[in-house]
Order: sequence, then C-alpha cells, then structure tokens
Amino acid sequence: AVADSSLPRIGAVALSLAALRPAQAEPTFPTLTGRITDEASLLTPGDRTLIEAELAALEQKSTDQLAVVTLNSLQGYPIEDFGYQLGRTWGVGQRGVNNGVLLIVAPNERKVRIEVGRGLEPYLTDAMTKLIIENAILPAFRRGDFAGGIRAGVHDIIGVMTGDADA
Repeated sequence: AVADSSLPRIGAVALSLAALRPAQAEPTFPTLTGRITDEASLLTPGDRTLIEAELAALEQKSTDQLAVVTLNSLQGYPIEDFGYQLGRTWGVGQRGVNNGVLLIVAPNERKVRIEVGRGLEPYLTDAMTKLIIENAILPAFRRGDFAGGIRAGVHDIIGVMTGDADA
C-alpha cells in the first residue's frame, strides 16, 4: 500500500515541475512571399531569378511545389519542428495530395532541412534528402557559398521529384 500511495505524489511533483517551466511561445513565421522567402538575405536578385524559374518550371511540369525559405532564427525550435509547422502554416503543395517540399536554411543555427509532404515521401525519402543535403548543399555552404548550395539543393530536389536524377 505504501508503494501505491507514493505514485500519486510522484505524479503531482512531476506536474508541479512541468508547471514551473515557462511555456514556449508559438513560432513566428515569415510571411510567404512566393516560391522563395529569403529572410536571411542569402540570395542575390540573380540567384532568386534563376531559382524562381526552376521552381516555376517544376510546378508547370508536375504540379508539385517546392519552396525555399531562409531564416534568421529557428526561435529555439528544432528545425524538424519548425519546418513541419511552417509547412502546415504555409500550405505548400496541393491540399489532399500533399505534394509540397520546403528547403529550409537557418544559417545562424547552421541548420538545413528538406521538409517533404507525405505525397512525395516515396521519392524524397529521408535517405535521399540526407544525400542531397550532404552532397549538394553543405559542400557549398562550407565554402561560404550559400546561394550556390541552395541552387544545387534545388536542382537535386527537382531532379528527384521529376525522375531526372542521376543514379
């Protein structure tokens, strides 16, 4: 009976400790300004034009949507959580088809993620997105070429989405 009576106390202590922790505010997302939202100002106008043309061509060819977002801050959130919530908030991809992809770059936290809608997960698997990040995006970022890494990532993501990717 002693063990049974101590369990509610432990639960009450845990709840009390949880109540003392400040609740994390909901993230504030940048306004969706088009296929590219460059909050961190990593892209030149020329880069934006080139990438925008590729993103528009993808949409015309397949109806899949790829958006690029660079962020000043993840606001204390893991990039996975921030990216998932951002994708839901922005509604990238067609409703019911879930064919949207976000390329998220947070240079101040040194984070990159490719957030994939469920409809494209068979093509852009976790393994495939990791390869794109490791082989196309990060090498350019390490050289300080953020625009080049974003361009390479967009190119490879589109290649996989359209079936034009090299083995």
